[in-house]
Amino acid sequence: MTVAVRRAVSLLAALAGLAGAWSSAHAAPQAYATRGQCAGHPRVDLRVPAGWCAGLVATAAQGLQMPRRLLEVAPHRFWIVDMGSWEPRRGRLLELRTDTQPPTLHTLASGLDRPHGLARGPDGRVYVGEAGTVWRTPVADALRREDVITGLPADGAHPLKELAFGRDGSLYLNVGSATDACRNDQQRQPLPCPETSGPRPRAAVYRAVLGGPNHTLQSLQPHATGLRNSLALAVVPGASGTERLWQAENSVDYPDAQAPAEELNELVAGSQHGWPGCVSDAKGRSVVARGYEGRARCTAPQRAPHQAWPAHVAPLQLLAVPPASAGQTATPWSGHLLAVWHGYRAGGQRIVGWRLGADGAPQGARQDLVSGWQARPGVRPLGAPAGAAVDHLGRLWVVEDRNHTVLVVAPLAPVAGAAR
Repeated sequence: MTVAVRRAVSLLAALAGLAGAWSSAHAAPQAYATRGQCAGHPRVDLRVPAGWCAGLVATAAQGLQMPRRLLEVAPHRFWIVDMGSWEPRRGRLLELRTDTQPPTLHTLASGLDRPHGLARGPDGRVYVGEAGTVWRTPVADALRREDVITGLPADGAHPLKELAFGRDGSLYLNVGSATDACRNDQQRQPLPCPETSGPRPRAAVYRAVLGGPNHTLQSLQPHATGLRNSLALAVVPGASGTERLWQAENSVDYPDAQAPAEELNELVAGSQHGWPGCVSDAKGRSVVARGYEGRARCTAPQRAPHQAWPAHVAPLQLLAVPPASAGQTATPWSGHLLAVWHGYRAGGQRIVGWRLGADGAPQGARQDLVSGWQARPGVRPLGAPAGAAVDHLGRLWVVEDRNHTVLVVAPLAPVAGAAR
């Protein structure tokens, strides 16, 4: 067994142990208590904007195991990627129909390898990011799978792939680091880190160019580096027809409750963001990471974060919601950049947002749009939001991986002309 294989096996074992420890230490009720109705679904007790409510749409009883993303592919029709577990080849692509009572869930594809990313491309097809592969299919009654990118690294601590499309059709995807802080088998932290070297570095966001008559892969190159695990990416229109690529960083795992900060970064071609030698403090200042004292330089040309977020909030998705068009009623998330904070510590378990300025940058104070997810026996389990989507009526849909649920945040009364 090679050193690389031994390292991967040990990392996976460590992750499994951590997951088991989390489950034991944070045992919670397995079901939400419901009372009344929200958009035709049993209502649950969460903190949502005034005039809105939260409804429980689907649970493990309908077959959900570890849902991570959902996407409305047609009115009342959602596709969901469900990892199944952290074990390879347990994942599925599911379809949820919400125009039936109760809603129905069925499997479109199974045996997927830790699927996470889910995005609709400019060609109208749906793209799925498995650990080592990105593939696509038209939205139809039967899948027609076509592999787009293969041979991506699927080992180590961060094998999941996130996807985001630019206006020009570029596909941005996460290639996470193999380790937490580039610690090798001898528990040393070399600098430069071998993971960040060579033509195909890890801890990076790549840009894939698709083209030609069949819209196939033309090139795949690192776009931004020094990013431990980019499970949240969003492209936002900027000024004068430009666009901006935002990334939420899951930072190094210190045992400290308040350090290091998670980050919101703007990624530009060739930008470098510091991993593993640098992390951010609570004020967004770049500081030397533990184990790299006296060796790392956390100054230019390294790009500073746009925002520092509380430690351990574990951002799992960014979602840019367009502003309401003329004649439409704005929702609480219209024209906002949303972040799904999955972390189980006090700062996590919520969906937050910032108003987007005309320049495509988040502005003003953070808004807690869905929160109050603390565990309450007999009321709700500890929140575990992993992904979100906005449907054609402007309602916010949420999947929870550990709680095996789909939730909807909807107006208490129908909103005429809601943002689409």
